[in-house]
Order: sequence, then C-alpha cells, then structure tokens
Amino acid sequence: MSTQMLRVTKIESLSPLVKRFRFEHPQGRKLPLFSGGAHIVVEMPDGDVLRRNAYSLISDPEDGSGYEIAVRREDGGRGGSRFMHGQVGLGDMMRISTPLNLFALDMRARKHVLLAGGIGITPIIAQMQQLLRMQGRFEIHYAARSRAEAAGLRLLPDLPHIHAHISDEDNRMDLGAILDRQPIGTHVYTCGPQGLITAVTQCAERLHWPRSSLHSEVFLAPPPGRTFEVTLAKSGQRVTVGPHQSLLEALEEAGVDIDWSCRGGACGRCETEVVSCHGRIEHNDHWLTEDEHSSQTRIMPCVSRFRGEELIINR
Repeated sequence: MSTQMLRVTKIESLSPLVKRFRFEHPQGRKLPLFSGGAHIVVEMPDGDVLRRNAYSLISDPEDGSGYEIAVRREDGGRGGSRFMHGQVGLGDMMRISTPLNLFALDMRARKHVLLAGGIGITPIIAQMQQLLRMQGRFEIHYAARSRAEAAGLRLLPDLPHIHAHISDEDNRMDLGAILDRQPIGTHVYTCGPQGLITAVTQCAERLHWPRSSLHSEVFLAPPPGRTFEVTLAKSGQRVTVGPHQSLLEALEEAGVDIDWSCRGGACGRCETEVVSCHGRIEHNDHWLTEDEHSSQTRIMPCVSRFRGEELIINR
C-alpha cells in the first residue's frame, strides 16, 4: 500500500473521548479523492513499536485539500488511540496511506439506510456527504449512550432524515420499525459494535431482506494475550509475538514481507495458510468462515493469536 508524509493541520475535540484530526500535504498539493466509506492507515512510531491503525475518513470525498479522521481514545487498548490523543500535535508529520474502501455504497440501490453505533458513525459521515452531493435518497440512524458521548452529533447536519437515538433519553434505535417500512431496492449499511451488526442482520433475516442488500464494517483491534511463537515454513525462522503485539506486527518486525490493508480482520489481504497447528488458534477476524476457523488451516495475522505447542505458517 502506498503512503505519503502529511502534516497535522487541525486537532479538535468532538467529545471527551473523541478527537478529529486533519492531515494536509506539506506543499499544499491535492490528495487522491476517495468514496464514502473509505479508510486510511496511520503510522505511529511509538517508541520501539511502529503502530499502524486504520481509521475511516470523515472528510468530503470530493475535497482533495486534506483528509480528516475521528479517533476515540481507548485507555484499555494497545496504545494507538492513546498515541493519537496524547502525542500527536499540530504541525507533526505523519505517514498516511492512500485511501482504500471496503465499505462502499452500492450505487444500484434505490435508497440507502445508514445505521451507526458510537464511533461507527465515522464512515457514515463520508457516505452521507457523497449521497448529498449525488442527491441520493437516504436516511441515517445514529445510536449513542448519551449526548455527551455522541461525537457524531458534531458532524451531522440538522436534516429531517437524520435521526439520533440516545439511550439515556429513552430513545433507542428500533431496528424492526426502521427496516420494516423501507421500499424495495433499499440497501442497509451498518457500522459499530458487533452486537449492532448482528442485531441488524437477524432483524433483516426475519423480515426476509435479501443478503445482497446488507453491508457492514467493523475493524477489530488486535487483542492482547499470552506471548507465543510461530515458525515460518519457508525459512525455519521462529518469531516471537509479544502480549501486546499482533502476529502481523511481529512478522513485519522480523522482516517478513506480508500484504495487508485494513489490519482489522475484515479485508482478507493478510490471510495465511497454516502448515501445522498443535494447539488452538484464537480467531478474531470477520473474514474466515466458521468452517475455516474450525479447521485451523488458515489464520489472519492482523488480529488472531495462538495457544499451544507449535504453530507453523506458510511464510
């Protein structure tokens, strides 16, 4: 994936836990345009660790003057969001990837229903801007626990077809009511916690929605765990994966050339064959099927871990 060095030109607090960051070319050059739902990968040199996190773009897809993202601080996470909140300042230069879209709008749809929970509003913002520019039919439903936590309210215009569902105001999202009244040809896009995505899928199945009209995105942070070792079949090299390190990061640190895109278990680019497994792979991705998980013959190094005696992969 190609990258370039961009300058941080704006940092704004959207809520106590969410900050917006804007990146621009240091010479003012136009950046590649993108489509709603796209993300970029931000590199963060955090001491001896080079972190690479994917963040959805919230800026106008047709505005090449800069890229904007919104980052929620996760104090219990691996450190990427804490780095963005605590160590990134105005004027800093950061390496940013070109945009990639795994959550694009389906332009065959007659109408688009965009559902978001919490920080999952971020890709919806750019999708909304694309639809407004196209004069497309859409509605947005955005769920948050409280208005104080609802950073998306700062990013959404006041339009009658944009709805905020605030839990502590007793205004929860009623998926049945939302999905049951849509015209034929409507597509649904969901981003947020896995529980929301599952609930939308189950509700749509009960209402006999076609699977092809349901779209979702969730990026997973590689979970921490016990240190483990992996053997590379092609070289015999043994690589140690630390408790707060992903297998993908450990392979990169060892100089292994491995393709990637989302780094969150969603795109399939880093999928790797397992040659031998004496133990249990802890699958954390949304790419492999349940049968593939059970067979323990494939692994997604970006988010999955291992417990056991020996793991040999085809690298």
